[in-house]
Amino acid sequence: MKNPHDVILAPIITERSASISYDGKYTFKVAKDATKPEIRQACETLFGVKVLKVNTRNVQGKIKRMGLNSGRTPSWKKAIVTIDTDPQPQTYLGKGGKSVTSDKKYKDHIEEFGLGV
Repeated sequence: MKNPHDVILAPIITERSASISYDGKYTFKVAKDATKPEIRQACETLFGVKVLKVNTRNVQGKIKRMGLNSGRTPSWKKAIVTIDTDPQPQTYLGKGGKSVTSDKKYKDHIEEFGLGV
C-alpha cells in the first residue's frame, strides 16, 4: 500500500469545488498513477471519513507561450471524492446469528479542506 500523502497531493479550492463541498464532494489533486481504491483508502486514512464514491479525471496541460517559445504545462490527475454526510453505525450478523454493531466513528465533513462546512 502506498503512503496516503503520496496519493493525495493537494486540495483544489475553487468556487466550484467550494460549492459542491456542501454536498459532501471534495476535489483533490492526486498522483497520476493513483487508482480509485488507493484514493479511497488514502482519504479514509487521512481524514477519517467514509468514502462513498471516487470520480477521477486526467487533466491535460495547457499550451503556454513565452515570447517565441511555446510549451505545455504538466498534465495532472484530479479526483472528486464523495463522502457520507450522514454516517450511521453499521450492523451485521456475527457468530451465532447475533446482531453486531460497529463502533467505528466517521466524520461528516473534512475540516482540513479549509471551508468550514
